[in-house]
Amino acid sequence: MEWLRETQWLWWIAAALVLGLIEISSLDLVFFMLAVAAVAAAGAAGLGQGAVVQVLTFVAVAALLLAVLRPVALRKLKPAGEGERTNADALVGRTALVLQEVTDRTGLVKLTGEEWTARTATGTVLPVDETVQVLRIEGATAVVAPLVTGPETEPGAPADGTTPHTDNS
Repeated sequence: MEWLRETQWLWWIAAALVLGLIEISSLDLVFFMLAVAAVAAAGAAGLGQGAVVQVLTFVAVAALLLAVLRPVALRKLKPAGEGERTNADALVGRTALVLQEVTDRTGLVKLTGEEWTARTATGTVLPVDETVQVLRIEGATAVVAPLVTGPETEPGAPADGTTPHTDNS
């Protein structure tokens, strides 16, 4: 039984490695905090502390890390709010050039250098060579509306005051 006492720190290191591998698959920082706590318990075992002190060290370090460090780390790694828009969501708000008259049923626009089928949401007719704004993407069809200029917006700017994304090449 003397070998068990001499190798307790190795068991904690093995537990830390297993917890680290589980963290790699979960990516939630819970098992990482537990792995660090296991390393702290291995340190206690290496200093010759008994099993009770090792377990208390593991529990205390794990609780401290989970309560204090994990929330801070998650805020840094996964900031709150809307992330960068990608795919079809990234096209909403951009401007497009009408290539073929757009109605509530059919039409064609040039959006980010590509031709997209388009339609209007309101039933208006948009003539060729008019610059329009993408309201949403429904499948492979862009729902567009004319750009509105007013006294508080620059010519060609969307009515909601946002800066349009222009990439009609």
